[in-house]
Amino acid sequence: MKKSDWFDVARTMLASRRIDEIEEQELAPSGKVTYQFSAKGHELIQAILSQVLRQGRDAATVYYRSRPFVIGAGMTYEEAFAGPLARVGSRNGGRDIGVVHHLPNRRGVTVLPASGDVGAQYTPAVGWAQTIRYRSTVMNESDWKGAVAVALGGDGSTATNGFWAALNIATTQKLPMVFFIEDNQLGISVPGTFQTPGGNISANLASFASLRIVEFDGTNPDEAARMIDKTIEHVRDAGTPALIHAHVPRICGHSGADNQSYKSDAQRQFDRENDPIDKLQAYFLKKGYLDADGWDALVAEVDAEVRAAAEAAVAQAEPDPYSAFAHVFFDGEAPKHGGLMGDGAEPPSASGELKEDGPRINLIEAVKRTLDRELEINPRVVVFGEDVGVKGGVHGATVDLQIKHGADRVFDTSLSEEGIIGRAQGMALAGLMPVPEIQFRKYLDPATEQINDTGTVRWRTNGDYAAPMVVRIPIGYSKRTGDPWHSVSGEAIFAHTIGWRIAIPSNAQDAVGLLRTALRGNDPTFFLEHRDIQDTKPGRGKYPGDDFVVPFGKARIHREGSRLTIVAWGEMVHRASEAVEQAGADAEIIDLRTIVPWDKDAVLQSLAKTNRCLIVHEDGLTCGFGAEIAATIGQEAFDLLDAPVVRMATPDVPIPYNKGMMNVVIPTVDSIAAEITRLTAF
Repeated sequence: MKKSDWFDVARTMLASRRIDEIEEQELAPSGKVTYQFSAKGHELIQAILSQVLRQGRDAATVYYRSRPFVIGAGMTYEEAFAGPLARVGSRNGGRDIGVVHHLPNRRGVTVLPASGDVGAQYTPAVGWAQTIRYRSTVMNESDWKGAVAVALGGDGSTATNGFWAALNIATTQKLPMVFFIEDNQLGISVPGTFQTPGGNISANLASFASLRIVEFDGTNPDEAARMIDKTIEHVRDAGTPALIHAHVPRICGHSGADNQSYKSDAQRQFDRENDPIDKLQAYFLKKGYLDADGWDALVAEVDAEVRAAAEAAVAQAEPDPYSAFAHVFFDGEAPKHGGLMGDGAEPPSASGELKEDGPRINLIEAVKRTLDRELEINPRVVVFGEDVGVKGGVHGATVDLQIKHGADRVFDTSLSEEGIIGRAQGMALAGLMPVPEIQFRKYLDPATEQINDTGTVRWRTNGDYAAPMVVRIPIGYSKRTGDPWHSVSGEAIFAHTIGWRIAIPSNAQDAVGLLRTALRGNDPTFFLEHRDIQDTKPGRGKYPGDDFVVPFGKARIHREGSRLTIVAWGEMVHRASEAVEQAGADAEIIDLRTIVPWDKDAVLQSLAKTNRCLIVHEDGLTCGFGAEIAATIGQEAFDLLDAPVVRMATPDVPIPYNKGMMNVVIPTVDSIAAEITRLTAF
């Protein structure tokens, strides 16, 4: 590094240390800062890293001890204080704790939104790394060539699912990603030997093919600069992953509430003696960059700047409390990063015209044709998941798409749902439209952290970032049988997951329109395909054309009637329809089509005509989405009711494998017909 770079490193380190001290000694004791996480001992390597990530398309995912890096990437001292103070000028507008950082590109590196979950930073970084390759080779964008993605984490995070999922993806696919491990041998109070055998992740990963490993003393300025610079340049040139493993002291506790009682006196003394700021001062004196008085003057200068920033941050206004309701979904404001809109790109336009063509097709074919068309006209669409490539998906929705569009755009993944969804988030943040497939609803469970983080990313970053994607998942029982693992519906859990839109088509035409709307939207979306109507008569219809779209939040009147309103979605629309015919009832059936958002107006308008409501769904009864509809009716339309609102759903048991057992668990046509007869006579 040049002499001027070293001065930037010194200023970043001194500022970070002083910010920590002011928070620890003044702002936290006075109650102005309620969460305090220091980076004492970690500053040198992070400051150096911020100097070498300047390509313009570089990105980094960070964790709660990464403030020195984010300062080096361009976060102001005032912003650094405003975050923990929860002031209006914080990067997140007071929504999140101040050490969960993000920073749009200011000095050549984008700091992706941090997660409060340990280890959740790795798979989004690998998604950005894969996008680097995609945008530089498939889309031929020269400004992405040579970029790298870096994930910063402590040694404790190497025990997490996210670390291993990302490591597997980066090494098998040979992606330009750096795992930047700051090893202080502690996970709060738990020693490093509990996180990895022998306490050394470098030794344990020595056999990983295509992974360059460098291990060094992260408090030695000359060694740290040389190793970090050479490794980043190697990844830029080779386009393959690396592990940077730096040993550092944790001079502070895990957080401001940690008194480090688990440390011996010898450990504390060792940490103090290996303070990287003291070593940097000695390095400056040795190199002749400054003498002792010059160093003291630099310290005083930075201290004055930090003190002024602290006073300015404390003087900032509190955020408007009602701003907490903004940015859950796209609200017309383009993010600085994420999706097509964050990249200044426009999605393909659609007239919405219904243009039926050809014979009737099943729901799976409708999904396949829509994916094929969107891949054809939008180079940012990528489709991936377990078995979606050569095999064409276990349900057949991607058959031949890889042959037509190439393995860079339709590809298989490792067997890791954490890796699939986390990677999709990173791709979305980098401007692509990812379409991951999860084979069955139950299999999504390992990705819960990434699902939650993806849904809240726009809100957590005060509108700066968004991660629109479409996650396709088959749900429910099949035409052959059910079972506890492949037949889960679970949409109520999704409805409770903040920031996600949810579509559940009941037929091929709606599947086309809803999927196209989702693929051209600005929010993450669950697109749920019921297994029983993927390839059966009730779900079939003519392909509605390449411009057909269905707006979210707009229900479809499946059948008109005047004596009873039946609300259903997915496969239950068809069971309800058959039950109405069996009962000979004058009932109106509303197919919601989407449950986030759901068409409340359509339900209430129908209820004003019929004065009775039956809600039918396959998901579990307790806290199922039908309860939300029933509660809304009770609160907003109680005076319209001539009978109790009734919910029919699966009781609180798993879906059985035995068909006889399954048929007494899931609402049947006979049971729905009986309830229709009872309600219309009430």
